[in-house]
Amino acid sequence: MIQEFKKIWKQYAIAMLWLLGLLWPLLGIHPDGTLSFKQTITVWLYILSGTFICFIIYIINSSGNFKFFTKPIVNTSQKLSEMVQNMPSWIWKSALLIGAVIYPILTGRYPTDVAINVLLYICLGLGLYVVAGLAGMLDLGHIAFYGVGAYTYAILNVKYGVGFWVCFPLAGLSACIAGCIVGYPTLRMRGDYLAIVTLGFGEIVRIILNNWMSLTNGPNGILGVKTIGILRPVMENGLTFEIFWVKKLEIFYYFALVLAILTIIAVTRINFSRIGRALEAIREDETAAELMGVNTFYYKLLAYAMGAVFAGFAGALFAARMKFVSPESFTFLESVMVLSMVVLGGMSSIPGIILGVIALIVLPEVFRELESYRMLVFGLTMIIMMLFRPSGLIAAKRKKMMENKS
Repeated sequence: MIQEFKKIWKQYAIAMLWLLGLLWPLLGIHPDGTLSFKQTITVWLYILSGTFICFIIYIINSSGNFKFFTKPIVNTSQKLSEMVQNMPSWIWKSALLIGAVIYPILTGRYPTDVAINVLLYICLGLGLYVVAGLAGMLDLGHIAFYGVGAYTYAILNVKYGVGFWVCFPLAGLSACIAGCIVGYPTLRMRGDYLAIVTLGFGEIVRIILNNWMSLTNGPNGILGVKTIGILRPVMENGLTFEIFWVKKLEIFYYFALVLAILTIIAVTRINFSRIGRALEAIREDETAAELMGVNTFYYKLLAYAMGAVFAGFAGALFAARMKFVSPESFTFLESVMVLSMVVLGGMSSIPGIILGVIALIVLPEVFRELESYRMLVFGLTMIIMMLFRPSGLIAAKRKKMMENKS
């Protein structure tokens, strides 16, 4: 036991020194070329204090001295989990839906704005779930389809005066076509090679949007995109109709909520359909699936196209909400964000992905002062997840059943 503790202490000390070496270039090197150590040491000492306390608690717990405290908590959590599992699903689903409907009524403008971001990223995350979670294809350029959908609506609306409801399905269609174009020549690749190609595709789309001045207005973006318009009846000199432009954030929230709910229903149906089973077979063993008669290339291309459609729809709604689009909204960092949400929540779990989206959108808003360390926090979170929860925050039910049987 003492030898094990010595190894742990050594690993902990090396990790803290490595963190200090990582923090200093981020905090100690300033744009004007000057160097400082005070801020780095201060932040590092805060982290050291917190992790040291957690480390001591971990050692004491490993020795069994906390059983009098942890055993009642474990028993209570097990009883609560059993109670939740035995509860009919329609009860908590209805409660969640009611809470989502009354959310903008109970909160202010800023929380509603954050909730709209969450709903749009749920659509993006579930689109990536079809590609990465079901089919097992690592996609590092998924945000490109989001940009294709947004620019489709922006270009058609600003340059040709086409309304939102006509452009909305066209945005999904254009994203689907883009997914097929990039998927057809590349999906015969596997693993890291596919990830590199999708990363390149995302950057190609961003560069095209940034340099095609005549169509996309380059880095200046497209300004003046109209929001969603609704025809409403007016009783003046008879029955007439007028266009009501959605300007209130609360009303726009409900459009995003409907899109997120429809995306969840669609992805759930795909998950438990014949297509979902085929994609899971490809994810587990592509060679075996092909030998069993699954057209692997067709299903992988279909997964890529379906994931792109959901991203395209979210992109059109994003453009209508912001009334402005630019290439800076569709960078590689956004693709990393979406992938982090999927990995954090659970690659094979729809509720887990929703929870991952909420965690990575809401928490940075709560801890806005730590925004400079966002990528560092992402990396640390991914490492912790891979060590302690490799299946994500919420693992898929089928995967849980397989683990229990084994």
